[in-house]
Amino acid sequence: MFLRQFRLILVHAWPMLVAQLASMGMMVIDTVLLGHFGTEDLAAVAVGSGIYIAVILALAGVVQAVSPTVAHLKGAGRESELVGVLHQGFWLALFLSIPGIVCLLYPDPLFALSRIDPGVEAKARAYLAMLAWGMPASLLYRTFYAFCVAVGLPRPLMLISLCCTMAHGLLAGVLVTGAWGGAGLGALGCGISNALIGWLALASGAIYMISSGALKGYRLMRGWTAPRMDAQKSLLRLGVPMGLSSFVEISAFTLIALFVAQLGAPVVAGHRIVANLAGICYMLPLSLAVATLAQVGLAAGARDWPRARISAVAGIVIASAVSTILGLLLWLVEKPLVNAYTSDPTVREVCLSLIVYLAAYQVFDAAQTVAAHALRGYKVTFVPMLVHVGAFWGVGLFGGWWLAFRAPGPMGVAGFWVASMLSLVFAAVLLGALLWRTSRALRD
Repeated sequence: MFLRQFRLILVHAWPMLVAQLASMGMMVIDTVLLGHFGTEDLAAVAVGSGIYIAVILALAGVVQAVSPTVAHLKGAGRESELVGVLHQGFWLALFLSIPGIVCLLYPDPLFALSRIDPGVEAKARAYLAMLAWGMPASLLYRTFYAFCVAVGLPRPLMLISLCCTMAHGLLAGVLVTGAWGGAGLGALGCGISNALIGWLALASGAIYMISSGALKGYRLMRGWTAPRMDAQKSLLRLGVPMGLSSFVEISAFTLIALFVAQLGAPVVAGHRIVANLAGICYMLPLSLAVATLAQVGLAAGARDWPRARISAVAGIVIASAVSTILGLLLWLVEKPLVNAYTSDPTVREVCLSLIVYLAAYQVFDAAQTVAAHALRGYKVTFVPMLVHVGAFWGVGLFGGWWLAFRAPGPMGVAGFWVASMLSLVFAAVLLGALLWRTSRALRD
């Protein structure tokens, strides 16, 4: 059974890996374009995207409750109920887009956390204002994404992501550089392109939902209902801890840009590049984690507890092995990678001083990510949220701030990366123990 689940997770994960990498490719495109356009614009997107990623992933984590809910129903043979979950998920996405837009249009409390150069702040605000208009599209598409993952249809998501990334490359290239005939828009051009591509992804998902033969049996376009309080509460009960987990995990990394902004634009830009590489690397364990969630959820819905446990173990084994290899590769090719991102020698020096930490923590990041998603497959989300708060905000963010600015011999931005590595070790140990106890309790 282990080999069967091993194969199922791999088959399910690789299209999602391509889709996630394609989505990350949009951030890579922004970073590369701005790295050669101007350090101030790159720093502005480093700050702005840190806020945006924290907000969008927190809200997307809530609507991701659709995935384990659908997987449990499908595993239990209650497929006629799946369409109702999707429709309620769409309503939830629309409701959540309202606070999301407000956060992006009025980011003053977040900017107040650190002293930011006025030029960088002005460009970051303009960038976030553009992204706000793509928020509803992003959350609606994430809901559809969660549904497709649960029913085992990741390949259409891969194709949509690839097409959107290529479209973004063309559009952002024109807007940022001024190839359209006017002045280059820099960070603002990246924001405009990202917002438009969000609506393109939603339109592509809607076309697939209407025309796909694979989804025809679910009758997704029929029986639309108004928001139901019981269904919304059920999704929120499961999704809010998931959203908070995503928020604390991502914010512990991305909001570092706000704290290091006082160290100057080159340091922020260097941190942005390494954080961008971290995001790309994270896509590998994340795709395996989402595939593991689906397999654990299907088995749990069928009350096949041995299969659920084996699925979780297989996911952790695969992710830990491939992430170890990835860490070694990062260490071996660090200089060519950094040179591809920026031509600024000061920024390059910052990047090379940080990338060693990124290479070192890959295996721990993989283990904690898959363990957390496997627990979501069991519909266990509250305690993992508490673990994430303690690990990523307590050890990672607060510990990093202390090492960076208050420890004897302050480490600067490197202190945040040392603390991030320790936080991942802490999370991997605790979530692994919780997963073992959960699977054993259900088995017995």
